[in-house]
Parts: sequence; C-alpha cells; structure tokens
Amino acid sequence: MNVNFKTIEKNATHVMLCFILLFSGLVGFCQSYPNPYQLVENWAKLPEGRTMGAVGKVTIDPDGEHIWAVIRCDAIEPDRFGDECLDSDLDPILKFDQNGNVVQSFGAGMFIWPHGIDVDKEGNVWVTEAVSDKRRPEGDKRGHQVIKFSPDGKVLMVLGKPGIAGNGEYEFNSPADIIVADNGNIFVADGHSQEGNNRVMKFSPDGTFIKSWGKTGYGPGEFKSLHALDIDSRGRIFVADRGNNRLQIFDQEGNFISQWTQFGKPSGLAFDEHDKIYVADSESDNLQNPGWEMGIRIGDANLGWVDYFIRLPTFDPQNTKTNGAEFIAVDKYGNIFGGEPGPRKLQKYVRVR
Repeated sequence: MNVNFKTIEKNATHVMLCFILLFSGLVGFCQSYPNPYQLVENWAKLPEGRTMGAVGKVTIDPDGEHIWAVIRCDAIEPDRFGDECLDSDLDPILKFDQNGNVVQSFGAGMFIWPHGIDVDKEGNVWVTEAVSDKRRPEGDKRGHQVIKFSPDGKVLMVLGKPGIAGNGEYEFNSPADIIVADNGNIFVADGHSQEGNNRVMKFSPDGTFIKSWGKTGYGPGEFKSLHALDIDSRGRIFVADRGNNRLQIFDQEGNFISQWTQFGKPSGLAFDEHDKIYVADSESDNLQNPGWEMGIRIGDANLGWVDYFIRLPTFDPQNTKTNGAEFIAVDKYGNIFGGEPGPRKLQKYVRVR
C-alpha cells in the first residue's frame, strides 16, 4: 500500500486549523470543502406566457419525487419585492415533476406574499402568508396566517387571524415557515422580521394551540428573524435563526439542545433520508457575516460536520442583497432544489461524483 505522508500531514494541518478557527468563531474562513454537485441549467419550466417570480420555500411531496414551491406570481416588475401577488391572478403554489414541468397549481388571489410551505405525510399542503403590514393595503384580509390545503387545493384549515398581526395564542406576525411532525403536530416560525414575535408556536393536528417558545434576543432560545425550520430523523427541531447567524436545535417541547454556527448565515434547511443536513446561506457578505461565502452547505445532521459546499458562483461580498438559494429541499434521489427569491430562479443540482 502506497501512503502519501505529505498529503496526510497537509490534511491533518488543515483539520487542526479548522478546529482553531471553529473555536475562535472564524470557521467561515475554513471553507475549502468539495463540491460534488452540478447545476441543471433551466430546469424549472412554467406554463407558456408566465415568467418566473421570486421563489419562496421549496419542499418535497411524500412520494419523494415531486417538488412543491412557492412562486410569488411573476417578474413583470423586476424590482418589486414584498407584495408580488397583491394584484395577481396567478397561482403561487406550484407542483413540479422531475423534469421541471408544472403538474399542478392553486392559490390564486389568496396571498400577497406567500413564504413558507410544507407537505404533510397525507399530502396536505401548508403555506404561510408573511406579508408585512407595511406592504398590505389597509382592510385587506390576507396576511398573518397559515393555510392548510388538500392535495388538490381545497382549503381545510386556517390558523391565525387573517389580516391582523398579533402575539396571542392564535395570532401571528408575518409567519415565515411551517413544519408538520409525523404525529400531526404543527410548528410555525413566527415571524419573518427581526422586529416580529420571534417565537416558535406549536399546535395540535386540529389547530389547537399547545405552547410557544422564544423571544427577540441573542441567547439560547432567543431569535432574531427565525426564517425557516425543519425536523430531523431524531425528532429535533432545527431553526434557521438567520439574524443571529446560527442554527438552534430544540426538542419538540421547546427545550434548547444546542446551536450550530458552522453552516453560515442560514436562510433555509432540509434533511435527507441519509441523515444529512442541507443549509442555504443567501445573506453572508462583508456586512452581515464577514468572512463567509454564500452557497449551500451540506453536512452530518447528528455530529454537525460540514462535508460539502456549493459556492454561489455570483457571490460578491460587497453586495448586501439576498442572492442564491434562501430555501432548499432534497428528493429521494439526492437531488437538491434551491428556491432563489432575489435571482427569481428555482434551481436543481445533481450529484456527479
């Protein structure tokens, strides 16, 4: 057996340096991870005559193959952001097949700024409406709610008080995301803005309030714009605490377990069937998270090691606008799907090595 001791020494030095940087809070400078993925150009195809709007969260159907996505109407006004579906008659909830074709859509006229989406094990589709009151016309009853649809788009349940922001047990303030556990319990990330409620809310399967935890702040169990959440194979809830540049981990009763900073400034996250975690970083730059790069980090969902990094090719540390994937999903084949609001793209990545 031929052993390359120089390579071993180099790798050991690299690992030791990463440990030092990690405990110094500078792990962002240690980002020489491999990228075994390749972008599939022009994957998503919309019906004729429709242009791609800002893409919100993406998620996978229970069949493991179809992809659900929030598409905020169209891109007729390219600089418009925050209320793109206000006066649109387009469906913002779209289902794609593996070839990127739309096979189903619904929700026209029901949203101003849809944001988060989840599909439960029965195939029901849950969507959050995260429009802020600054962008919602006075008297408009859309906003500050979570809507449950049947697989074919029939409204089954509405959580929150439509058009009314609040911090009560049945109120939201721009809810950013939702995840439904295997037992049917509902977890909502409330809310999108740093000045919002900054809490996780838990409901029973029939929509009865159970509890909430969190407040605005920097400590464990405190948030500064919780942007997304998901549940791993162990039942732990991971929260993308984007404003604090970290993932926070809780049990389903809201007890704090840990926090991870090695995945950058997280906007979105997902898990696959092999206990891997995928984290989308669309905000790191020289102002918001110096020393880090935008892209998708992939690692071990148990130990927290980062194994791969899909660097955003157009990353510019001087540009403070959102770029690349804010949201992420992984199908049963290991393909990655990234929802990009700023560039207005729904991207697909396949593993090639």
